[in-house]
Amino acid sequence: MVDLKGQYLKIKNEIDSAIQEVLDSAAFINGPQVGRFEAELAAYLGVRHVIGCANGTDALQIALMALKLEPGDEVITTPFSFISTIEVIRLLKLTPVLADVRQDTFNIDASLIEKCISSRTRAIIPVHLFGQNAEMSQIMEIAHKHQLYVIEDAAQSIGSDYIFPDGKSAKSGTMGIIGCTSFFPTKNLGGYGDGGALLTNDDNLANRIRSVINHGMKVKYYYQDVGVNSRLDSLQAAVLSVKLKYLGKYSEARCRAASLYDRELASVPRIIIPFRAAYSTHIFHQYTIQLYGYDRDMLKNYLHEKGIPSMIYYPVPLHLQDAYHDLNYNAGDLPVSEELSRTVLSLPMHTELTDQELNYITAHLISFIQNNQPENGKKILRT
Repeated sequence: MVDLKGQYLKIKNEIDSAIQEVLDSAAFINGPQVGRFEAELAAYLGVRHVIGCANGTDALQIALMALKLEPGDEVITTPFSFISTIEVIRLLKLTPVLADVRQDTFNIDASLIEKCISSRTRAIIPVHLFGQNAEMSQIMEIAHKHQLYVIEDAAQSIGSDYIFPDGKSAKSGTMGIIGCTSFFPTKNLGGYGDGGALLTNDDNLANRIRSVINHGMKVKYYYQDVGVNSRLDSLQAAVLSVKLKYLGKYSEARCRAASLYDRELASVPRIIIPFRAAYSTHIFHQYTIQLYGYDRDMLKNYLHEKGIPSMIYYPVPLHLQDAYHDLNYNAGDLPVSEELSRTVLSLPMHTELTDQELNYITAHLISFIQNNQPENGKKILRT
């Protein structure tokens, strides 16, 4: 699904030099590389503050802690996402309230959010899934109307742009009160281990976030906040500084691969290729198709036999996961997310894909489709 080694070899000298600088200094925690990377990323995103942390999940938890939400407060988010989004809400004894997603973008359906708002609602967490932004204009309007915080989960969308109705644009993660992102190795901007960051334009909130990340300390051994231990280490910051310089080229490579996929798959019956919203650029963290009328498991196994990996993001929506049965959602409550969980399949997507590899992938996918036509167009997909 990704070729991290191939990507590394192209920038090996720069990466090795950056890592060696950290080793020579032995400043593995809070070394100068951390502050330098935070400043570089802030300039790239056009945001006042970037605060590194240990991973993207921690970023979401720290955001909720910094905003001082209290047990029982409700947070509206999406059921079609990685588990981190509702996991941190529950860990802090907050209540997740789930709004279904749009079938075209896979992102939270802004038209459904107001129906989920109650007197206990305090925040909205839109997840910018697979590299494309949610409907931020509408979401921000709803948040302003109801005095709610917006915390952007931009773990899969760093570098993408949201285009407002007036033509102005903003980078993903910079529009809400706090943006959260991940530097997990497979992300579009990925380190060589875990890492994450919080983004904000609020000076006071940035100071509180820095405190929460470091045990609640503003002055050493004096604790003003309840905090956690979640620092971005110097080695990861050094690697990320190098890779940030190439993020634009990485995005271009992903978009080029997506365009080739589109060209080959757009006319294949009962396959829906990824949708591009007019209000967002798409940086293709994943290239995710929807399948109708085909046995997804059979296709997945067929591709595997041909040496082609594929992934299902996500096979069970969050409201139907065993760990969250006490949220009292039932099958059928969030039908779009449930259907997507039965129909999506992600194909290889990374910066090192060649035309030869892309043609090989699409040729075998099309071959399977041609030889496995469903009877009478019926859906025969297995969950």
